[in-house]
Amino acid sequence: MKAMVLKAAGPVTSNPLRLVEVPRPEPGPEEVLIKVKACGVCHTDLHIVEGEIPHVKLPIIPGHQVVGEIETLGPGAQRFVIGERVGVPWLHSTCGKCEFCRRGEENLCEQAKFTGYHVDGGYAEYICAPEDFCYRIPAQYSDALTAPLLCGGVIGFRALRLSGYQPGEKIGLFGFGASAHIVLQIAVYQGCTVYVFTRSEAHRSLAKELGAAWAGGAEDIPPSPCDRAILFAPSGKLVPLALKALRRGGVLSIAVIYLDRLPEMDYMELLFWERVVRSVSNSTRKDVEDLLALAPLIPIRTEVEIFPLNEAGKVLRLIKESGLRGAAVLCP
Repeated sequence: MKAMVLKAAGPVTSNPLRLVEVPRPEPGPEEVLIKVKACGVCHTDLHIVEGEIPHVKLPIIPGHQVVGEIETLGPGAQRFVIGERVGVPWLHSTCGKCEFCRRGEENLCEQAKFTGYHVDGGYAEYICAPEDFCYRIPAQYSDALTAPLLCGGVIGFRALRLSGYQPGEKIGLFGFGASAHIVLQIAVYQGCTVYVFTRSEAHRSLAKELGAAWAGGAEDIPPSPCDRAILFAPSGKLVPLALKALRRGGVLSIAVIYLDRLPEMDYMELLFWERVVRSVSNSTRKDVEDLLALAPLIPIRTEVEIFPLNEAGKVLRLIKESGLRGAAVLCP
């Protein structure tokens, strides 16, 4: 099968991904083989390819927003039938036994494995995954339109939940790409007023089109203080700006897997008055199931640009340069 393979990390400008022929995987016990129809491209993929996240497996096939059709059932697999359409997200598997798994926090499992990081992902024609970590796709969504929901959508959904937001509150979104454009729609559906902070005029235009009440730059002052804020950009210098936009007692959720250096911050100005900063790590199966059930009700509109598999490197460069309007999807 054809796949985009990373053998050694490097700047995306050096084209570290290569299109090669590799053996088609075979499903193990309680696994399924999926013919990939679409795979979203995520900022996390960029961090993996450039080596900003330490590698645990090389070579690796990246990609963890996968939509496809069941082609083969492994021994004992019976949750799906051949030909059924399913999605594969970032969380590949967990131990199911540790204290985190037992209390519903499987996203924190120390034995968790992640798609496109510990195991080969969806920048390929086929992928294998445990049936218990695959999801049925809403009939209303095409393959390409579903893919961004499986990571950008889910992690943003979890970040919004963990912010402790209430309907009617003011939500600030810092950075506006694949994840934020989905979260904006969820927040508006819940009756929230959404302010978007982004340097891109194209992103500001899309934000307003999707229901944002205001859009400006990260250093601009919003119409009123935010009750909650979510940071989607991997830039530490935005943390103090997001805190400055919060009211007293407000919460900032950081929805990125990699964040560059945090600047020094004035405690009295930015963290006093019970402002809260929290990270958001991975997602649970319940997060995915809840979002896929909610998406058709809103309905969430995913803004996608479709590219062939061999242009994965080009897409990652566009992500790094904020050159996409919404989300990018590879279609083998």
